[in-house]
Amino acid sequence: MKRRAQNPFPGVTRVFDRHGKARWRFRMKGRPSAYLPGEYGSEEFRQAYSQAAKGDPAETSVRHHQHGTFDWLIEHYRRTPRWKKLAPISQKNLGNEFDRFSREYGTRRLSTLRQEHVEAIIAKKADSPAAANRLLKLLRRLALFGIKKGLRTDDPTIGAERYKENPDGFHTWTEDEIQKFEEHHGIASKAVCALRLILNTGAARQDVAALGWQNVRDGRISYRRKKTGGEVDLPMLDELIEVLRPLPADRMLFLTHTGDRPYKATTFGNWFHDQCVAAGLPHCSSHGLRKAGATRLADAGASELEIMAFLGHRTPDEARTYVKKFNRKRLGDTGMEKVARAKSEQGLSNRVTRLDIRRRKTMKRKDI
Repeated sequence: MKRRAQNPFPGVTRVFDRHGKARWRFRMKGRPSAYLPGEYGSEEFRQAYSQAAKGDPAETSVRHHQHGTFDWLIEHYRRTPRWKKLAPISQKNLGNEFDRFSREYGTRRLSTLRQEHVEAIIAKKADSPAAANRLLKLLRRLALFGIKKGLRTDDPTIGAERYKENPDGFHTWTEDEIQKFEEHHGIASKAVCALRLILNTGAARQDVAALGWQNVRDGRISYRRKKTGGEVDLPMLDELIEVLRPLPADRMLFLTHTGDRPYKATTFGNWFHDQCVAAGLPHCSSHGLRKAGATRLADAGASELEIMAFLGHRTPDEARTYVKKFNRKRLGDTGMEKVARAKSEQGLSNRVTRLDIRRRKTMKRKDI
C-alpha cells in the first residue's frame, strides 16, 4: 500500500471564506489560530507559518483583514515596537478596548472616517464622559497610526471635543472615610489589611495582590510596579506593621482568596469595592486610596520627587498635582492670615495719640 505523504506544515488546513475564496488556516493546540498569507509553500507562507508555530499570532494574522479597515490597523498596531514595549497590564487594557471597538467598527475603513462620524461614535458613550474620552483617545491613536501607514494625510479626530468629566478622576479618600471603613470592618479584618497596605505603599490593585513577606526586609517594604516598572522602597509605618504582624511568617501573599488562591487585579478591585459598599462608602475605590496616600504626603510637606517615589512613577508629573493642591491650600491660608493681620493692625492703629495722624494735625492747628 502506498504511504500517504506527510504534511510538511502540520496544523494547516484549507478553508473557504464567505466569498468562496480558498485560504490557509493554521490551528494547533496551545497556539493561537491564524490565517497564513501567500501561496501555499511560498516563502511568505513559510515565514508566516514559522511565526505561527512559535506562538506569535501578531505576525501571522494581519493579512486576513481587508487593507485599510480598523481591524487591519489594530492588527498592524499590535506588531509595532510601541505595543511590545507596553507593560502586560497595559497591553491587556488597551487590547480590551481594541476588541470592543473592533466588534462594532472593525470592518469600517479609516479613509472614510470624518469628524462628524467621530463625534457620533463617542456620543454613544455620553452617559459616561470618561468612557467617551477614552474612545476618542483610541480613535486618535488609530488615526495617527493610519497616517503613518499612508491610509490618509489628515487626522479626522481633530476638532472633536472631549466630554467634560471630573478633573480629579477617582474620589480621594478623606481621613473620616478611612476611619469609617476601619470601624466597620475591624482592625483584624482582611479589608483593613488591604486598605492599610495600599495607603502605606501606594500599591495599585495588581501590585498589592502580589505583596507578601518576601517584599519585607529590615522594617521596609519594597516592590516593582507592574504597570510602569518603577521601583518602590518605603519604611513601614506602625499602622501597617499592626495589621501585618498577626499574619503567618511563611505566608507568600498577604491578601488571598479562600484557599489561599491569589487575586487577579480585576477580581481584587471588585472585592475591595464590595467592602467599600458594605462600609457605606460606594463612591470609594482602591485607586482612591493611592491618591489619599499621596495627599497625606503632600499635606506633610513632601516634595514632588518624594511623592513620585511613593507612587512608583518614573516622572514627577502626577505627583506635581498633589503638591499644587497643597500649595494652593497653604497659600490660601497664608493669604487669609495676612488679611486678618492687616485688619487687626488697622483696628489697633490710632489708639496711641503720638501715632495718630489726625490727632497730630488737630494739635498743630491749635498751636497756630
